[in-house]
Amino acid sequence: MEIQTKTLFWVGTSRKDLAALPSEVKDVFGYALYKAEIGSQHSHAKPLKGFNGNGVIEVVKSQLRSTYRLVYTTDFKKGIYVLHCFQKKSTDGIKTSQSDINLILINYKSAKAHSQDTSK
Repeated sequence: MEIQTKTLFWVGTSRKDLAALPSEVKDVFGYALYKAEIGSQHSHAKPLKGFNGNGVIEVVKSQLRSTYRLVYTTDFKKGIYVLHCFQKKSTDGIKTSQSDINLILINYKSAKAHSQDTSK
């Protein structure tokens, strides 16, 4: 039986940002994206707080006293959209910085526009 996969789209600098992360983090995030592509969810994946519903997902990986996050959405039929990938810099506990939230919102709007464009 062949596994049906969803198309993966990279928004903004998310692909370049992922490539710059430590290899262990890239492995976890890559596997999490694969799981999303096949309609499953990685064990470290959870809905991102502050977004309505369960369609905006974050994966958190701690590595050598640093924390990294991958944010993607499954909200659109065209595929999985990677919205942001970053090293957490906030010193406010587990809270995502407002600048990262703003970038996720901007990229979400871009993903939504792309998903509704029938010429692509």
